[in-house]
Formats: sequence, structure tokens, C-alpha cells
Amino acid sequence: MRDAYGETLAALGEEDPRLVVLDADLSSSTKTSVFARRFPERFFNCGIAEANMMDVAAGLALTGRTVFVSTFAIFTTKGWEQIRQVAAYARLPVKVVASHAGIQVGPDGGSHMCLEDLALMRAIPGMKVVCPADAVETASAVEALARTPGPAYLRMARSPSPVIFGPGYVFHLGRPEVLADGDEVALLATGLMVARALEAREILAEAGVSARVVNVSTVKPIDHNALLEAVAGVSAVVTAEEHSVLGGMGSAVVEVLAERMPIPVVRVGVRDRYGQSGEPEELFREYGLTAREVARAALEALERAGRKKGEEDPPGRGSPGD
Repeated sequence: MRDAYGETLAALGEEDPRLVVLDADLSSSTKTSVFARRFPERFFNCGIAEANMMDVAAGLALTGRTVFVSTFAIFTTKGWEQIRQVAAYARLPVKVVASHAGIQVGPDGGSHMCLEDLALMRAIPGMKVVCPADAVETASAVEALARTPGPAYLRMARSPSPVIFGPGYVFHLGRPEVLADGDEVALLATGLMVARALEAREILAEAGVSARVVNVSTVKPIDHNALLEAVAGVSAVVTAEEHSVLGGMGSAVVEVLAERMPIPVVRVGVRDRYGQSGEPEELFREYGLTAREVARAALEALERAGRKKGEEDPPGRGSPGD
């Protein structure tokens, strides 16, 4: 995702001389260094001063520039007040692209694992919030956000991610996308959990359960009608995200469904905990963010919808209540 971001920024810089990029002394990690090498006069290293960087971004945006701002996700929270008060309040074209989000930061530990950023950014009026599933979607989303008026937040992973989309894929802001069909339960996932939801679909198929997989890469705004269409006909829904279950994509989905189409929902995510140091895959297991857990959540959701547990449980994988 980070490599795709860096290359896409540089390509956009060729097309638009008004595009400028800011970083907080992490350009080699966020990959804004690619842009910096090609356009040094339009790149600004603001140092370890994230709040000030957001103010600088707003000032540049007021002069007619489109501004991309990058740092690690946990450090964007240092500038949240400035993002809200200066950039978003004035509806400025400041695009905050944060890397190293979630628990897959691994050995960096709990202090560097941002599990609340989607909730924080969702709460800002007018803020677009995007969490792409792979590098292809990242590139297309960056292009789309560069053309979209107003502020935006895009969340990227640190680790490499499976490629889900092929060449020519086009990201559509706000629109959930069905990646694989099924008629019993819908698995709605965002970011790195999309690949795990696709794996969970295969686990469920072994148990005779037909699961639909939906990529919810736009956490805000969500097209309500498109979301309702994406889950139409199923008996239950599972949401899956590498983020707290409080205020993230799952909350956004539940808010829509509760008002428009009440249906049993089980949310897979981090349950009111901080991160901790460990290898990424160990942490995904520790926090219940695996394909197996998504499959188990699907069976729990179906049980709530009136389907009995038992033979349909994935062989050798236990039941949702384990």
C-alpha cells in the first residue's frame, strides 16, 4: 500500500503543479520520499511536529494547493484538533494519508498501534474516511481523493497485503462493493480484513454456509442505498476491521442497518483494548482478527437469526461460543 501511495503521488505531481506534499520526518516509511525526489520544491519535511504540520497544510491549501499530509496513523492524533479546527472546518483540500495503522505494526508495540483513528476521523463533519484493501485500491483511492473537494483521511497498512484487485480497478468513494456472492450471511470487511473475509468465505463453504463478501473501503460517507443492496437477501451480517469495534467501520454499518434494515450483526475487531508488541500474525490471532474468527462470527450471527448451530460449524474449528 505504501509503495503504491508513493508512486501514485509522484504521478499526480506530474499532472498537477498545485499538488504539494508534507511529511513529519517519516518520508522513507510513508513513501512520500518518492515525491520528494522528483519534486523537492513541492515537498516539505515539517519534522516531528505533527500539529504544526496540519496548520501548514491548511495554510498551503488556502493558497490554492491540494495538500497531501503523511505520517504514522498514531501521530495523526497529535494534530486532530488542527485537522478539525483549521482544515476540515474550512473544508480545505487537505488529504491526510496515514500509514502503520492497526496491530500489524507488530514489534513497535501498543504505543504505536492506532486502533481509534477511523472513529476519530469519522466524527469530523465533512471528512471522507477511506481504508483500502490492497495496493491497487490504494492507488485508485489516492487518485480519487486528489480530485475530490474537501478534507479526507486514508488509512494504510505497514505490512504487504494480498493483491485482491486487478489492473483497471476503479475506486468509487462511498460505495460498498460485493467481491464474492452468497445468500446466507454477508461478511463486510475493510482494509487488511478483506483478504481474511475472503478466506472465511471458503471456510464457511466447507461447512455448507453460503457467504457474501463486501469490501467497505469507504468508512465515511457510506452510500446507504448501496449498502442495503449489498446485504439484501441475507439473514445476518458480520463486520470485520483491524480497528476498535467502537466507532469504526462496524459502527458505521450498524448505524445504517439499525435505521433502515434491522438484521443480526456480529462485529469482529479489537474489543476495547490497547495493542501490544508481537509479530503481526501472532497479534491477529490474539485479537481475534483471523479468517477463522470471521467464520465463527458468521455462525454466531446466523444463530441469532434463527439458524441452529451444529453441523454447519467449520470442521475442526470449534463453535462461535468457544
